[in-house]
Amino acid sequence: MKNIKFILLLSVLLLTTASCRKAETPLAFERVPVTEGLRRPDGSMDGKTTGFYLLNQGNMGSNKASLDWFDAGTGWYYRNLFAALNPQVAMELGDVGNDLQLYRGRLYAVINCSDLVEVMEVRTARHLGSFQIPNCRYIAFDGDYAYVSSYAGPVGLDPNARPGKVVKVDLRTLEIVAECTVGYQPEQLAICTTSAGRRLYVANSGGYRAPDYDHRISIIDLKDFELVEHIETGLNPQLLQLLPGKRLLVSCTGNYKDIPVRTEVIDLENGSRKELDYGISGMSLAGNTLYCYCKDLTGGRQLRWFAVDARTLEVIADPLIRDGTEKTMKVPFAIAAHPEREEFYVTDARDYVTPGKLHCYGTDGRLKWSVTTGDIPACIAFTTETVKIE
Repeated sequence: MKNIKFILLLSVLLLTTASCRKAETPLAFERVPVTEGLRRPDGSMDGKTTGFYLLNQGNMGSNKASLDWFDAGTGWYYRNLFAALNPQVAMELGDVGNDLQLYRGRLYAVINCSDLVEVMEVRTARHLGSFQIPNCRYIAFDGDYAYVSSYAGPVGLDPNARPGKVVKVDLRTLEIVAECTVGYQPEQLAICTTSAGRRLYVANSGGYRAPDYDHRISIIDLKDFELVEHIETGLNPQLLQLLPGKRLLVSCTGNYKDIPVRTEVIDLENGSRKELDYGISGMSLAGNTLYCYCKDLTGGRQLRWFAVDARTLEVIADPLIRDGTEKTMKVPFAIAAHPEREEFYVTDARDYVTPGKLHCYGTDGRLKWSVTTGDIPACIAFTTETVKIE
């Protein structure tokens, strides 16, 4: 989902070690119709999903992270909500939006280079609060707590970069209550209950220490919030996805040169593992179908779109996009499957410095509609809440 090599290169070129929100010319707020709405005259809809929020990273150092909203009921797409709806928040969302999640009626945006997590109300996209975490990356939730992965140190390549950490935040007060040191440059998180207890799994990339990447998953016991152990994986693990049967899919990005993307599945009960014969660079689970793409960063740098049965791990659709429109994409950046409707969404970061694109496809692999987003459209979060933008 994230091209970390490109991001690190930009951090060097731009000399960006931002720890606050920088003043820049604000992006314009606008809305455009993109498709027919699903809401009936009586206000009801098929299914519960009302639409989705999209977090745009913004190119590093530009302070252009932004938030969009697609209203499935009306078919309208709203660009750059946060600045328009929250004029009292200085410097808008901040620098590099890295993760977006919904939990208990709140929307959490992890803003990497601004060292903060922005908290909004799902129904209105209004600012509720925020909390500071250095070089924060991803967020996961369990009960009354959020868990955020953090590189801990400054942005930038460093062979001596320190180990990262996971920060525990009390969602009732938005205060940090504990920290746990993990591996180098931790990325995505996953939570699962096994016979050993409630565990948090952390992918450690080691991205700042290239070419000496990390190759471990850290396991934290959530009862005591203590590190239990590290388990070995392929090189540079970044993405995690829980699968049926208490299995953890791990995407290992390799070294971007001669070690390709590798996918492993770990049985969280007995520790057994299996390497799959396909790589995954981005994925989204809907029901028992895992929608995927893989950017082969070695050799010919090929791009593959496909779908996998999450139970059997067999490829069930290849290619996933069948109308040739994938050839118009420059930098595929994220994929998200609709939780109810038979469609999926793909984002294109284009050249990383100008507005990107969002494409909607049916499961027949044909394009349904497209819309312009903010810079580097990175994360999509679906909601069943009734959202009213004013």
